[in-house]
Amino acid sequence: MNYKTYFKGKKITMLGLGLLGRGVNVAKFLVELGADLTVTDLKSAEALAPSLKQLAKFKNIRYVLSEHKLEDFQNCDMVIKAAGVPLNSPYVAEAKKNKIPVEMDASLFAKFTPATIVGVTGTRGKSTVTHFLKHVLDIAYPGHVFVGGNVRGMATLPLLKNVKIGDVVILELDSWQMQGFGDAKLSPHISVFTNFLPDHLNYYKGNMKKYFDDKANIFKYQNEDGALIVGEQAARELKSQKSKVKSQVLVAKKSLVSKAWKIKIPGEHNRANIACVIAVCRELDVDEQTIKKGVESFTGVPGRLELVRTAGGIKYYNDTTATTPDGNSAALLALENKAKKNIVLIAGGADKELDYTDMAKLVHKTVKGLVLIEGAATEKLLALIPKKTSYPVFIVDSMKGALAYAEEIARRGDTVLLSPGAASFGVFKNEFDRGDQFVKLVNKLS
Repeated sequence: MNYKTYFKGKKITMLGLGLLGRGVNVAKFLVELGADLTVTDLKSAEALAPSLKQLAKFKNIRYVLSEHKLEDFQNCDMVIKAAGVPLNSPYVAEAKKNKIPVEMDASLFAKFTPATIVGVTGTRGKSTVTHFLKHVLDIAYPGHVFVGGNVRGMATLPLLKNVKIGDVVILELDSWQMQGFGDAKLSPHISVFTNFLPDHLNYYKGNMKKYFDDKANIFKYQNEDGALIVGEQAARELKSQKSKVKSQVLVAKKSLVSKAWKIKIPGEHNRANIACVIAVCRELDVDEQTIKKGVESFTGVPGRLELVRTAGGIKYYNDTTATTPDGNSAALLALENKAKKNIVLIAGGADKELDYTDMAKLVHKTVKGLVLIEGAATEKLLALIPKKTSYPVFIVDSMKGALAYAEEIARRGDTVLLSPGAASFGVFKNEFDRGDQFVKLVNKLS
């Protein structure tokens, strides 16, 4: 069915609007197609002001803010839920009880698009693999490659206006978006599963099996014509979980990456990411010379071990999307100087019920200064780090305070690294706000 015909006149409830732009762009797309839209969000109108301002010109949107009402999930044609809606949401349950389909942005797009979908999931590396793939495929197939999914400020559904047969859409898919694919009983044509590590255990109530089950939707509904590309760690996880895979499985080994290539992004973890990129490109018939050219010219993704600038001989890295201990450890291992401790680390924040034991050991081994942003994760770290250290430890309640202490410690030849290993809520609006504040302050340094 044509998507324009499908959405026109539909009575749709949007569960969650948010502030990152995805909800706003989905709402615009739907009302422009003639949908009768109700937007409901637990945040107040004041908190949602930036998003509401962008939708002010549309008259066919009804808002229910600071609450949800069961009636909005009883008398509609469809519910579109945002990422992060609780697994036991009574509103989702109400919709399903009334046989109302519950959809999500990316999986709804997948139902209608004529393009080839490459889906990328995993605990770490999915953003880098997504944008890396876009970079290489743009060289191979200029004008025919799009990105969507968990990309800042973007909604996937509106891509329907632009894509056509022969195009490739790369979707970065977090575990919440994978729920949408599971509900729709869909998997991408080509799927990438980078790795599987502890994360979001506050959301999954400590149940790693539930977390894996959401991620597994990346391959669960593929058929024999599909392809599943797994990183080496994810391959071991699939084996231990005894996962049944119908599609072709390709293990992206780091040995795929030529040691002669001049790679601009540091770290062994990025060699694992590049291996996934190479495997996808080969599946899409990209020639080896183009792959090499793309790999050698990619400079990274903002917020992912991003070199912001060098000032006074000090390098400043923004790794704000390292929201888990594993992410922090990858950054420390990529940047550590084995001859001497030269990293001033800005870390800590809110806890997602994760284990900080290994992160604490590596921090103690590698840093010359530690600045911690207040929160439950910081309290966990402090309990694991020895009371007497050879390096100073500071606790702050703002990015301005964090950078001020980092400046006191750092000297020429050192690295100031924002790699929190923790969530951002409490002190910042989100992880992007945390990174944006860091970048803004660093760029003001003399």
